[in-house]
Amino acid sequence: MTDSAHPTITLTCDLIRRPSVTPDDSHCQRMLAERLAPLGFAAEHLRFHDVDNLWLKRGGNARPLFVFAGHTDVVPTGPRDKWSLDPFAPEIRDGQLYGRGAADMKGSIAAFTVAVERFLAKHPEPKGAIAFLLTSDEEGPSINGTVKVVETLEARREKIDWCVVGEPSSTNTTGDVIKNGRRGSLGATLTVKGVQGHVAYPQLAKNPIHLVAPALAELAAMHWDNGNEFFPPTSFQISNIRSGTGATNVIPGECEVLFNFRFSTEQTADGLKQQVETLLQKHGLDFHIEWTLSGNPFLTARGDLVAAAQRAIRAVAGIDTELSTSGGTSDGRFIAPTGAQVVEIGPPNATIHKIDEHIGVDDLVVLTDIYERLLEELLA
Repeated sequence: MTDSAHPTITLTCDLIRRPSVTPDDSHCQRMLAERLAPLGFAAEHLRFHDVDNLWLKRGGNARPLFVFAGHTDVVPTGPRDKWSLDPFAPEIRDGQLYGRGAADMKGSIAAFTVAVERFLAKHPEPKGAIAFLLTSDEEGPSINGTVKVVETLEARREKIDWCVVGEPSSTNTTGDVIKNGRRGSLGATLTVKGVQGHVAYPQLAKNPIHLVAPALAELAAMHWDNGNEFFPPTSFQISNIRSGTGATNVIPGECEVLFNFRFSTEQTADGLKQQVETLLQKHGLDFHIEWTLSGNPFLTARGDLVAAAQRAIRAVAGIDTELSTSGGTSDGRFIAPTGAQVVEIGPPNATIHKIDEHIGVDDLVVLTDIYERLLEELLA
C-alpha cells in the first residue's frame, strides 16, 4: 500500500520541482542545508567554477565518519512533448512517483535525509560523525564536483570511513542489488591518417579505413583478462567510426575511431594504453590517440560496511542482497581511493534517464528504512 504522505515522498517532490539540470543545482542543496541545520549540521558550500557542492557535517572531528553521497543534478528531459506530464511537476500514479530525478537520484537524497532525521531523533549522540556530500556535477563532466570536494577534504586530512552513495543500484526491488565497486572506464579517440584520393585510382591513395580495420578486428577479438571474484572480464567496445567526405568516389584521408574499455582490477589504465598502442604500431599505422580516463576501478571487499548493509537490507526488505560491480561509473570512484569503504544502495534503475522517469513510492519508503537501519547498525 503506497504512502504518498510519507516525508520521503514529500521531500522528493520538493526536489523534483527544482529543475536542476547539470550543472544548475536550483537551490536544492541550500534547501537541504537549511532543513538539517536545526539538527546541528554545519554547511560548507563549495562552488568550483559553475558547479555547486555541499559538505554538510554533524559531529565535528568524531570518528568514524559516515557519509551519504549523491547528486542534486539531473539529466536533460529530452523532448518535453514526449512526456505524459511536466517532468518537473511530480505526480503519483498507481503507486509510482513520476518526474525527472525521481529515481536518479532525488528520491535517494530524500530517503537518506529523512533516515538521518529519524535516526538522530532516537540517537542524538551517535558513535561518530555524519555528513552529506552533494554535487550538481555528477551527470555532466564530473570535474568540478565530488572530485574537488574530496580533494578539499584530503588537503585538510578529513577522512571518510564509510560512504553510501545513493545511486539507483537495484534491479527489481529496492535492496536486491548493491554496488560494492565499479569498473574503470578508459575512452579513446583514435585518428588514423591516410591519403585522400579518387576511388578509381587506389594506388595513388591510402585508405585509412582499410588500414585500421585489421587492427580493430584484432582489438575486438582480444581476451584481456578473466575478471575476478567481484569483476567481470575487461571489455573493449567501439562506439563510433567517422570518415569520408560523404561522396562515394572519394577515398578519405583520415578515419576517426572512438572506443572504450570497462576494466577490472586485473588491469591498469596505463597497461591498457600500452597494449593498444603496441598493437597499432605493429600494424604500421600512422596514428594519433587521445585517452580519457573517466575513473579507475574500485572495490569495497567484504567488511564492516558491506556486512552492515547486508544485515540492514535483510532486516527491512527480507532479502539477501546481491553484490555487484556492473554498470557505469559513479562518484564513488573519487571517494574510494581515499581509503573509505564505499557502497551504492538505491532504488531500481529501470527508468533512469528515460522519458517519464518514475519510481515506486513503496521503494522509496523501504529505502528510507534501509538507510535508517544501516545507521543503527554502524553508529547506534
